Amino acid sequence: MNDLTKKLGVNLPFIQGGMGNISHASLAIAVSEAGGLGTIGVGTLNPDIVEQMILDIRRKTSKPFAVNIPLTVQPYVKEILSLIINHQVPVVSLSAGNPVPYIEPLKAENVVVMCVVANDKQAKKAEAAGADIIIAEGYEAAGINSLEELTTFTLIPKVTSSVNIPVAAAGGIGDGRGVLAAMTLGAQGVQLGTRLIATQDAQVHPAYKEALCAAGSDGTMIVGRHYKQIRRILKTPYGEHLLASEKEQLPLNTYLEKTDETHHIRGAIEGKLNEGHVNAGQISTIIEDIPTVRDLFTRLIREAQQASENNFPFHQMKN
Repeated sequence: MNDLTKKLGVNLPFIQGGMGNISHASLAIAVSEAGGLGTIGVGTLNPDIVEQMILDIRRKTSKPFAVNIPLTVQPYVKEILSLIINHQVPVVSLSAGNPVPYIEPLKAENVVVMCVVANDKQAKKAEAAGADIIIAEGYEAAGINSLEELTTFTLIPKVTSSVNIPVAAAGGIGDGRGVLAAMTLGAQGVQLGTRLIATQDAQVHPAYKEALCAAGSDGTMIVGRHYKQIRRILKTPYGEHLLASEKEQLPLNTYLEKTDETHHIRGAIEGKLNEGHVNAGQISTIIEDIPTVRDLFTRLIREAQQASENNFPFHQMKN
């Protein structure tokens, strides 16, 4: 137990990433039941769908869970916040936008607030506004990314030395060695996204999971740099189409249409990798199987312990 797990009321320092419109209650339930913090990402979903997801989780687990709101993407932020308060959702993560106006009202309702940041300035701002936990997300992460392109390995020590509240690391973490590395850098937990997609509990198309397992070191790609809309996705036929469209410098609105949630669902849920994109972090390169969430968490703990025990014996070094 550390400050992060105590604040979240969980046994394990594992947080599920939001994952937008492909998020669903069953994966969040599996994560919470396995000892982590399950999360439903509201993406651009309407309040009625979000409410049904919250109620589904409430019926099937008594464990803590979170709702992630991507502030600049979600068109019904006020309505979603009302649902969170009315249904007494214990934890909220705020991402993709300025969280400051929403932190105090949520904390007034005893909601634990996590803020996703891409640099130490954002982390300090969130802490000053009352955030309980910082999720520092590196450039290795799947989906929409920061234009600064800071890696997790450089971001975490900078953020953890800049704030006094618990920090969770996100981006490029998918095994126990990554967990140990993140916590060695000062994080008290990790947020997992891509690795949780490649589990039996994730309700995405098998083609998506199989593509993650097959991905090599160059298995992901960045699109959107020309439009300052950086997104890391799996290298697929549709991903190559997006990159070609970007090189042609199509209008921004056309690019945004090609990367909207409809196309995300086509790829991730329907398995049409020629017609839609699928988000994927660089951790894809070490994903080789599709375990249950519970088995994955057990493995992460075992691997982290083994890596710690086999650590280089610095005490034997002499200068």
